[in-house]
Amino acid sequence: MRRRWLPRRLDHGEEATLVEHLDELRSRLIVCIAALVPAFAIAFALHDRLIRWLTAAVPSDVSIVTLGVAEPFTTSMRVSFYAALALALPVVLWELWAFLAPAVEQHVQRTIAVFVVLATVLFFVGVFFGYFVVLTPAVHFLSGFDSNLYDVQIRASYYLTFATLLLFAMGIVFELPIFILALVRLRVLSTAKLRRNRRTGYVIMLVIAILLPTIDPISLLFEVIPLLVLFEFSILLSAVMERRWNRGWDEDYAAGNL
Repeated sequence: MRRRWLPRRLDHGEEATLVEHLDELRSRLIVCIAALVPAFAIAFALHDRLIRWLTAAVPSDVSIVTLGVAEPFTTSMRVSFYAALALALPVVLWELWAFLAPAVEQHVQRTIAVFVVLATVLFFVGVFFGYFVVLTPAVHFLSGFDSNLYDVQIRASYYLTFATLLLFAMGIVFELPIFILALVRLRVLSTAKLRRNRRTGYVIMLVIAILLPTIDPISLLFEVIPLLVLFEFSILLSAVMERRWNRGWDEDYAAGNL
């Protein structure tokens, strides 16, 4: 039975006033915050494990230090907040989808709902990829560079902020195939257009990699390569799915459903 305090999703084509849309948006933001609060409580209760997991990427001979009275507390709060965002992501994506769903047709809504689930899975795949493939090698390379010249120490707040932002960004980046497939499904893009503009896509992938929390050529390389692979995989997947969707559209058109 549907709870009254949950916002009602409008049907496709259903008219609503601006005030009703704003009220729905407010309700969905409240749901997101309601999901974020317990997620933050769980993350903060486990913040020591999270920090140990993140700092495991640092070489054992490198010290992690704090330089302020409040730095241990504020750093733990920051790490817990990013972890809470990751935990609450399925709820946030679902509420975003529910708010935008009335703008698209019913048969498209089902597809986007599947995309929401896949986007959540790909996000966590991207986080683990960022940890094992990008973060750990990059930290080892950077902290070990000219280590014979320095007493290498890493400030906790700087490193943990860098690490959490990098992992969160990699999670978002790994949703690229879902984003491109959604645009193809909505007929904003096509496989032919993606192939014609492949070089432009490569440049965009490079720009995205540069905008990620990258401070050295090594981590930039580790970020660019998977982005290019994901882009090519998106083109291949869109070609397969577009043929299926086009057959469905043709059948609906012949049946008079469109």
